[in-house]
Amino acid sequence: MIIVMKPTATKDNLANVVKRLENLGLRAHLSEGEEVTIVGVIGDKKTIANLEMNMMDGVDKTVRITEKYKMVSRNFHPQNTIVKVGDVEIGGDELVVMAGPCSVESLEQLKESAKAVKSAGAKFLRGGAFKPRTSPYDFQGLGEKGLELLRQAADENGLKVITEVVDKDDISVIEEYADVLQVGARNMQNFQMLKALGKAKKPVLLKRGLSATISEWLNAAEYIMTGGNEQVIFCERGIRTFETFTRNTLDLSAVAAVKELSHLPIIVDPSHGTGRWQMVQPMARAAVAAGCDGLIIEVHPHPEMALSDGDQSLTPKNFSRLMKDLSAIAKIMDRKL
Repeated sequence: MIIVMKPTATKDNLANVVKRLENLGLRAHLSEGEEVTIVGVIGDKKTIANLEMNMMDGVDKTVRITEKYKMVSRNFHPQNTIVKVGDVEIGGDELVVMAGPCSVESLEQLKESAKAVKSAGAKFLRGGAFKPRTSPYDFQGLGEKGLELLRQAADENGLKVITEVVDKDDISVIEEYADVLQVGARNMQNFQMLKALGKAKKPVLLKRGLSATISEWLNAAEYIMTGGNEQVIFCERGIRTFETFTRNTLDLSAVAAVKELSHLPIIVDPSHGTGRWQMVQPMARAAVAAGCDGLIIEVHPHPEMALSDGDQSLTPKNFSRLMKDLSAIAKIMDRKL
């Protein structure tokens, strides 16, 4: 349920509404706009079902929410949420690009990558220190040593760090090095991890699951938000379909869907979405035109030598060319890059 306050409602009116909800064991989630304040009601379903608030002073109306996700819903929070990572804002006027290699391989590789993506305009260095791979024989990452290298290369180039969490027991150590914690597609419905990330102090990038519906994806974000961490960013990275030419089918309609259903920002991953470096550039351009808030792109100084996902990684030269294209499209979309 959401409670819509009248434009003339006083602070005392609002305080009384919140107090009554709390006395009933419910939680109030406030969203204060320029003209109207909305109170989201969270808690026991039976209590909410029997709740009558229309007669209270200052209340305009109540609206029942049928979706299972609440805090993620735009009904609860009509204004767009901007996730702040230091001086970088995701979901605002700026189009934020995160770039770097799939896997952390060496300090030399990271330094070369960080310098290249920074000069092209990226704000984040991405790289996997813990790598969940389909085959147990593939490179699994450098672990905490990889995190140290990632942080060092990013700091030397004035970049933020985003890296993947693959086990809830690793959250605390990854928080020491990363600015944003990434949940990969395979863990989108790892509910114990999502609950743990709800207690994390860093923003969370939630990738869409391999075959997840929009509703399942939004409900996964709800797990994080109900735990107390409201700094969540969606990431569309393609879903599994019958098509075999591409690694996945990049669903750019998800950008428009999430913008309609949720107040949280959404970025797009054209690298995993296609699995082919030749398609990363056109799909990245299309994603910006579709209205995404940013991109996460794999860039490797020597893709032919990459220990993972070289086929979908751009060279620094191609990445720089892409960023120039994106800058032009961003202006048309009233965004900055």
